[in-house]
Amino acid sequence: MSIEENYNIGFIAELALREKQIQQNYRPIIAVHKWFARRPGTLFRGLLLSEFAKGPVASNYYQPHSFSGITIADPFMGGGTPLLEANRVGCNVLGVDINPMAAWIVREEIDALDLTAYAHTAEQLAHSLAQDLGHLYKTRCPVTGRMDADAKYFMWVKTGTCTTCQQTFDLFPSYTLAQNVRHPSWVLVCHSCGDLNEVDDPKAPGACGCGALLRTEGPVKRNKCFCPHCGHPNAAPFHGDGAPPHRLFAIEYHNPELKGRPGRLFKKPDADDLARVALAQAAFKDSSPSFVPDDAIPEGDETSRLHRWGYGHFRELFNDRQLLALETSARFIAEVKDKRLRRALATNFSDLLRYQNMLCRYDTMALKSLDVFSIHGFPVGYVQVESNFLGLRNPNGSPIGSGGWVNITEKYTKAKSYCTRPFEVAVKGKRKTTHYIAGEWIGEKNPEQPNAAPREIDIRCDSSTAVELAAQSLDGVFTDPPYFGMVQYGELMHFCYVWLRKLMGSDFPGLELSTTRQLEELTGNNTAERHIEHFAEGLATVYQRMAAALKPGAPLLFTYHHNKQAAYQAAALAILDAGLICTASLPCPAEMGGSIHIHGTASSIVDTVFVCRHEDATPDAWLFDNANQLAQLMSLELDELRAAGMKPTSGDVRCIAFGHITRMAIWNLRPSWESYAPTTAKMNAIKAAMNALATVDQVREALENSRPGTAPGASSHPKNNPETRHAAAF
Repeated sequence: MSIEENYNIGFIAELALREKQIQQNYRPIIAVHKWFARRPGTLFRGLLLSEFAKGPVASNYYQPHSFSGITIADPFMGGGTPLLEANRVGCNVLGVDINPMAAWIVREEIDALDLTAYAHTAEQLAHSLAQDLGHLYKTRCPVTGRMDADAKYFMWVKTGTCTTCQQTFDLFPSYTLAQNVRHPSWVLVCHSCGDLNEVDDPKAPGACGCGALLRTEGPVKRNKCFCPHCGHPNAAPFHGDGAPPHRLFAIEYHNPELKGRPGRLFKKPDADDLARVALAQAAFKDSSPSFVPDDAIPEGDETSRLHRWGYGHFRELFNDRQLLALETSARFIAEVKDKRLRRALATNFSDLLRYQNMLCRYDTMALKSLDVFSIHGFPVGYVQVESNFLGLRNPNGSPIGSGGWVNITEKYTKAKSYCTRPFEVAVKGKRKTTHYIAGEWIGEKNPEQPNAAPREIDIRCDSSTAVELAAQSLDGVFTDPPYFGMVQYGELMHFCYVWLRKLMGSDFPGLELSTTRQLEELTGNNTAERHIEHFAEGLATVYQRMAAALKPGAPLLFTYHHNKQAAYQAAALAILDAGLICTASLPCPAEMGGSIHIHGTASSIVDTVFVCRHEDATPDAWLFDNANQLAQLMSLELDELRAAGMKPTSGDVRCIAFGHITRMAIWNLRPSWESYAPTTAKMNAIKAAMNALATVDQVREALENSRPGTAPGASSHPKNNPETRHAAAF
């Protein structure tokens, strides 16, 4: 039995699409700490069961499994999804990643934790923070006069100084604070007096109480700002020496006395609010911080944006109230005696950083804070949001808003609870049901099942290009490698790592490295001069090491997608140099089209799962020689994806086509492949082999002219059998 026989495109796609809508509802484990572009856990569960369980995956997906004695490796561990899914079904796991934050996060996900002790200590910290800092997050409700209403979000706008008249002005691209989607009215900031005005029609907003006509468009347009005092056209970035200054201009707050009032509560800051800002500034100045890092922001593809805006050190990305709260939290955590609890709280602290900085933005439609990594970069906007550090709760105990300490610990508790009681969410019609899978768990041991056999867990912070593995020691390699020019994990996670290392100490196990940025990373990076050849050669080295450790017939599989053909050439080179053949290229949704970092772009939400083995196991129905034959095969797959709820875009079609063309190019090139040839020559040979089969444009044209359901022999395969696709057993 194997993936080629048992996998079901439509069934897994349907699960993956639902999971990616609200991933934490399907895989709470991911809330241990932020990582980027996590692939669906449902996908890797489906792949593991297709390979190691008996029968079609749709018939056994919701059943418990224990693959004792099977060892799975992931050489590009990242957030750990393949390892977590393999560990959960009883496999021994080996995970490797060059980024120390990846190793830290996966250990936190897998390592057992006494949740009762954790809850007690986390509550102690929350109580301590409330006593020391709670007064800094209060505000007066202008409706009821209540003096201790909770501030939920503080809105700040950058200010600039005109290079001609030297006067200061606000850098508003828009005066819209809130839209009327989750609030009864539009809320506009008056450009003249700063008052907040609720209006019904933003196109005809009327006048403010001060007499000034309201408007939605701010003075900043396309990185230009005409000085409101002298009219001079200033150019971005609008700052002098050092980091740009900000002005507090609005507060969203919470007052339970106004429970029946529709919408949100907004106010212009009053004198007491500004006094609290000054009090926090003075308190931090007098605090002699021990845990605020002094690290400079290094040069990089992503960090260059920060440098252009005048940020030189990581601490400059936070305001004084945030720095005071972070320092206060760190001091408490550093005194926790139990190392496992201290690790857990330090992980919470690190994850909280993404919401507690002055790069966060306020979503005017959803009315919430967007964390710094919401677009997988370092966005420098003109309007930033500061979340209540402590966080708020409803009377029933559930968190309000986002970005506070209670939000992070609540998600973390659910994540670690999932380890001992994992579940799957099934949907029949409009009804969702949660199925707890008895006998499965995440970790080395299950405290609730002390007699169960432990699993071996080996997590390493190392380069997979140098990892040593015994021959025929692996039953499979399941991984999600870098996609050449994708997210700069090393640059982004350094933002958290400098704080984590300062808090826990450089001699703490796992924090020996001084940075998350490594020259050997397998990502394209202009600053580090890492180009496609570096990526291809590094990926080939890793795959060669993994292939040498595979048992006979065992798969090396990985998810992959990219907009450009060259990235697929690199993947093909790695497979061929490893002496493998690609036996399957399976499409599966990996993102949601509405994901903020790809929304409105031509990016695909579909990954290709490349399944590779030493021996050929490709079904005859998947072989093709030209664009017309490939279009027939893809028509069936696209129909399955549509039936699962997808609406494939031209970008999706491109990536699916590239996946199949890459697979067949490998199939054709393998008999005469010369791994010792120069990298450029090998890349050119692959490109020629791909183009000889079909180009994406030819496949698109053939798809437009083809009729679905005509691929020869396709209906005999389980993945194309609609009865099998919906035959899930519960």
